[in-house]
Amino acid sequence: QARLAQENRYLREEVNARYDFGAMVGASPAMQQVYAQVSKVADSRATVLVRGETGTGKELVARAIHYGGARRDRPFIKVNCAALSAGILESELFGHEKGAFTSAHERKIGRFELADQGTLLLDEISEIHIDLQPKLLRALQEREFERVGGNTPIQTDTHIVATSNRDLEHAVGEGAFRQDLFYRLNVIAIHLPPLRDRRDDIPLLMEHFLRRYNQENGRRIGGFSEAAKRLFLDYDWPGNVRELQNAIERAVVLCTEDPLEPAHFQL
Repeated sequence: QARLAQENRYLREEVNARYDFGAMVGASPAMQQVYAQVSKVADSRATVLVRGETGTGKELVARAIHYGGARRDRPFIKVNCAALSAGILESELFGHEKGAFTSAHERKIGRFELADQGTLLLDEISEIHIDLQPKLLRALQEREFERVGGNTPIQTDTHIVATSNRDLEHAVGEGAFRQDLFYRLNVIAIHLPPLRDRRDDIPLLMEHFLRRYNQENGRRIGGFSEAAKRLFLDYDWPGNVRELQNAIERAVVLCTEDPLEPAHFQL
């Protein structure tokens, strides 16, 4: 019952995000390569490491892998490794038994177990504490684990997709990340290029997000002035697609003129 309740909650959350592939808009050679890699690994059990700067759309690649493969009707479960302390993250990943620690008033099903037959996204894997890494390595290698406070091995068939915006090789060299865990995660590597390296995709992204936020806000802004287009093409976008998306959403909400001009964007 506890597992079903938790799985239903995660599935409800997924409904809202399932089809949000805006950050993967693009026809550049770099994005075509990403699409090809996603297609190849979607039906694979191999662990995938998606790397790229913040805002490039790493989570959307993970979703595309899941929903493009045979596991699409099974759970897609996400855990943000940067948002939780080591102790809490261990319980989130592997679950715990009742009485495992002071506040463990009932058994908790972990996300590895919830993602059985589906996909588990380990977001910002570089932030996982070194003390927890051996247990994660065992779960990846042997496809089994124990809940915190338990001693019964639990088998899982979970497709692991991890993301990182950091230099993991550097973290290995500093002793902050286990080398054997890095190799286990880096079976299939997908690199998402920063937006400044695929400028040909900027006009497509502009039009995509303008249509989206026109629809969401009941607006009918027709487009961008030539000066605004030049601004977007010349800007380096340190926040990548996410920054471009936020800039257009803000302009659509606040602007009362058509077309959008450079003054409507805080760049």
